Amino acid sequence: METLAQTIVWTGTSFVFFFFAVPIVKLFARIFGVYAIVEEGKCHIYVLFGKVIGILDEPGLSFLWLSLGWQGFIVNWLGRCEVVDMRLDQQYLRSQPVNSEEGAPMGIGIWYEMYISDPVAYLFKNSDPQGSLAANVSNATVRCLSNMPLEDMLETRHAMSQAVRDEVSPKSNEWGYKLGSVYIRKVHFRDVGMIRQIEEKVVNRLRQVTSAIKQDGVNQVSIITSTAERQAAIEFARASAMHPLIVGAALKEICQDADVAEAMFEILENERILQGGAKLSIIPPGKEILTQMLATTALPRKVG
Repeated sequence: METLAQTIVWTGTSFVFFFFAVPIVKLFARIFGVYAIVEEGKCHIYVLFGKVIGILDEPGLSFLWLSLGWQGFIVNWLGRCEVVDMRLDQQYLRSQPVNSEEGAPMGIGIWYEMYISDPVAYLFKNSDPQGSLAANVSNATVRCLSNMPLEDMLETRHAMSQAVRDEVSPKSNEWGYKLGSVYIRKVHFRDVGMIRQIEEKVVNRLRQVTSAIKQDGVNQVSIITSTAERQAAIEFARASAMHPLIVGAALKEICQDADVAEAMFEILENERILQGGAKLSIIPPGKEILTQMLATTALPRKVG
């Protein structure tokens, strides 16, 4: 039982010690400059009496006594530690006003990357390096891209981006802020009236193209129809011309035999009479009185 009680006491004492004592020890160790932890992508700049005494830019655990010497004991008391973010950053400037060579008011949206190349210059050479860089990029965009032909402004974005980057980079390096990639993302018209006019022209042009396509289709259909009608007329004319030739050749062959020709013409004559719908009166031979009676009946009567 005594052993169990001692174990519980030692366990509780260790827990309390490590729970409260360890953070306190670490706090005093940091205050006295025993060590510092540098995170990934961060840089620690130690300033004492207005002078930079050390820069820690390697991530991990660093011992200030080894890096700063005796100044590491008092830098956290009498000086300060500036933590600078060295990671890549980016920004987008919308609708920078420029004018084309033709006088059209244009807006340019420019996207660029930047990162800190010199943390000391970033802290002490410019109070607002990020704002100054944005203003510099905006001014360079207006200065380099104004008075460009409208066609080049709408098409040659890579050359425009390179021109802006070459203009801004030397000045930004002085502030410890290095410019990365620059890209012209958007080129647009700023005048609402001009936009409406362009929209109307595009709509009218689309209507003209649509009408031209429809008319071309109608013309093609007309050409195909007329060609078909012409070919049909040619074939019908050829058939009409061949009909007499065929009939004449057949009659010529039939007329070579007189009996056959006479029988054929008699049959044709009888068919024509039958198809005509005329009334026939058949009178036996030697009955002249019937003929006279029929003739008398057929004469019109005069009413006196």
